[in-house]
Amino acid sequence: MTTNHEQDAELARVHYLPTHRPDSDPAASGTEVLEGEIITDADYRALQREKAKQRYALYRQDALTVYRGVKTAATHQVTKSAGKAVLAAGVTTVQGVESWAKRAWDASTMGVYRRQIKAAEAMGDREALAEWTERKEAAAERRHQRLKDLPGVAFGVAKVLLGSLAGCVALTLLVGIFVQLSGSGAFIDVITGVLSAIRWIFTAIAVAWTPFLMALPVFVLLAAYREGRKRGQSPAWLATAREADLDAAIDETTIARALEALRIPQITAYLKQGLPLQYLTTARADGRGTHAVIRLPAGVTAEKIARRRADLATGLHRLAKEVWPTTGSEAGILDLWVADKGALAEGAGPYPLLSDGLVDVFKGVPFGKTLRGTPISAPLMERNTITGGMPGQGKSSAARVIMAGAALDPTAELRIYVPDANFDFEAFKPRCSRYVMGAEDEKIEQILADLRQLHAEVQARGELLIKFEVPAVTRELASKNVGLHPLFCLLEEAHVAIQHPKHGKEISKLLVDIVRLGRKRGIHMLVSTQAPTKDSMPRDVTRNCSNGIAFAVGDHVANDALLGQGAYAAGHRATELIPGTDKGTAVVKGFTGERSDIVQVYFLDVSRDNDQVTPIIERSLAAIEQAGRGLPGGDRPAPQIEAPVFRDLLEDLDEVLGDDPIPAAKVAPLLSALAPDWPLYQGLTGTRLCAELAKVGVKVPSSKNRYPIDPVTIREALAAAATADLDDDE
Repeated sequence: MTTNHEQDAELARVHYLPTHRPDSDPAASGTEVLEGEIITDADYRALQREKAKQRYALYRQDALTVYRGVKTAATHQVTKSAGKAVLAAGVTTVQGVESWAKRAWDASTMGVYRRQIKAAEAMGDREALAEWTERKEAAAERRHQRLKDLPGVAFGVAKVLLGSLAGCVALTLLVGIFVQLSGSGAFIDVITGVLSAIRWIFTAIAVAWTPFLMALPVFVLLAAYREGRKRGQSPAWLATAREADLDAAIDETTIARALEALRIPQITAYLKQGLPLQYLTTARADGRGTHAVIRLPAGVTAEKIARRRADLATGLHRLAKEVWPTTGSEAGILDLWVADKGALAEGAGPYPLLSDGLVDVFKGVPFGKTLRGTPISAPLMERNTITGGMPGQGKSSAARVIMAGAALDPTAELRIYVPDANFDFEAFKPRCSRYVMGAEDEKIEQILADLRQLHAEVQARGELLIKFEVPAVTRELASKNVGLHPLFCLLEEAHVAIQHPKHGKEISKLLVDIVRLGRKRGIHMLVSTQAPTKDSMPRDVTRNCSNGIAFAVGDHVANDALLGQGAYAAGHRATELIPGTDKGTAVVKGFTGERSDIVQVYFLDVSRDNDQVTPIIERSLAAIEQAGRGLPGGDRPAPQIEAPVFRDLLEDLDEVLGDDPIPAAKVAPLLSALAPDWPLYQGLTGTRLCAELAKVGVKVPSSKNRYPIDPVTIREALAAAATADLDDDE
């Protein structure tokens, strides 16, 4: 039990608020007395701990908020990209300085020559070794000569400076004397003025020198960054999304890395030895891109690189259609052209004669642009053209461009034959003297009749050339309206006509004669086909077409049919064009002095919503009318096709049979001899003859498998048919 004294001792321990002193009298100090509770030390400590916990919770919450904010900012994509960009800029700048150091070292030690000599030794190329050794010696001699001339140059510069200074002093004195003697001023004033001008110049230099020195490090860093962008390569983990669309400089280093990335064993082993690739032509700007010629390590052909064009393009940071590896003068020489990023996106651009202008076909017609961006024309006179490729790659469009150019010459006659249901050339119809479109037999017969007429015209024009005593049609003769005007004939989808079961052989023979003889006589034959094989296109046609246009093709046979025998082996390959990717791009021969060119062909739309051909045709017709001419070739009627004669099988049998039955196998040749052009009788056999007789109600007995045809039965059937016809008439 606790005593009162102990209770008093415990209650005597009072915790005052911080604003009170224990020895002060609240009433005397004027402080308002508040009600309170006296607590024990244990309760006070518990209260303090609770308050501390609350403060800690607040601090923890604040710290957690700050942490989350910092984490969000640090992990945000913008922060990452900005950080990578800053770090990449730093790495690029360092690489730029490193590049300067390497280039300076190479310049001082002739490192370029040493590496090429080492590479030539490794490849065993004695010719290249001798060439690079000679170059190194010549460079060393030039450097030695420059060092020998250096004292003389310095002495000459000093003489010039001293002479200039002496001349300025003398000129100042003369001017001062002249001023003094003329009375226009004092001699001392001239000297003072010159000294003041010199003082001002030095002051201006001193004023400009300080900001120049301050800005110089910035300029150096920018120059180093630019050098790093050209020569260096940032680590892949530093790449940002924005850099995906940036252009990569194409130089020897970039090309070597791209070739190394192909993982071809010979190239990998070669580069691991520290040997540089041999550049017969170093990477240099060429039109819309960069061109380089590289001798590949032994065992690697340019064809092997060309087959992996898409993989090479990834290493060069380009689209597949922007990289063109071809075979150079040797199998092991890679001729590489790389387009600037996006330079080929617009293709050849708009057709140059879309809105105005005419053409002289003797000078060629607009066709397209080379990959380097140079416009190229298709030569037409004294030539024939064959164009082909896989479906949908642009062969019909190329034919349309050529025919549109020819239409813009008021003296030119156009004939277009399309043995297929095809809308591609309908807009040319008003400009053509002959236009046939359709795959029906009667359409093929019309094409055949027109080709017969064209063949006859080839001969007639030959007589005219003899008359005018010229070996070939000239512009002067073509304009005189004497029957020697330029004539352009297009056979689209030629394989359809050539492979026609009835008329194909004759069409093929006529084509061969026309392309052989027509070119000097002002007749240009343009043949378009999907499959220029030996079965679908006569070899004498492909051999006599000096213009070849090859879009993407499937094999070397089609390639050589379009571009000439041996083109594939020589590295001129439309097989390297990628269907779809290289749509509208063709390898062409005969257009320039080069063996072949890669050309982006102009495109002329014929769709209803964007018909670009009809305005051209209307402009050409207006030009013909303005020249006072009629439509070239329009005054000559088209050849008429004789209506097919109907033959009655029973009547023909009545004619060839005698009085005795004859086996069907012997009757068939008699019918073929009677009407060799009648389709039913061509290749007729006894079995087929019996089947045809069954169709008209005449059954042939087997009779020991001889199937005799009795003339009495045939004549009875004829009489019955005649009676039936009389009954029908009544």
